[in-house]
Amino acid sequence: MSTRLEAVSTPGAPAAIGPYSQAVVCDGVVYTSGQIALDPQSGQLVSGGVEAETQRVFANLDAVLEAAGSQRALVLRCTVFLADLADFAAVNRIYGEYFGEHRPARSTVQVAALPRGARVEIDALARQRG
Repeated sequence: MSTRLEAVSTPGAPAAIGPYSQAVVCDGVVYTSGQIALDPQSGQLVSGGVEAETQRVFANLDAVLEAAGSQRALVLRCTVFLADLADFAAVNRIYGEYFGEHRPARSTVQVAALPRGARVEIDALARQRG
């Protein structure tokens, strides 16, 4: 039995920089690819440190979730990848502001490096609306 994957693409988030989709939807579940802080228009990493990067990452995730028929309140789980775990407190503060009272499951890991020299990357798993 084959399950159909629907690729998601939106100009509101950076184009994929490799052979993958911004997200895929399968059986009403949205699987986003990791988002780094690329500006969708310029394709460049935003400046301003980890706080500015984290805010851009969430703006990109919002755009991908919307294009997939979802939203942040329907996020079930996130994975946060940090180039330096010393950035955890700043990223965690913005993460809390982004989700408000909604508390999806989460893992946070430090990695050796992220694409384009980014300091933070976040992916999400969410339900589609209705």
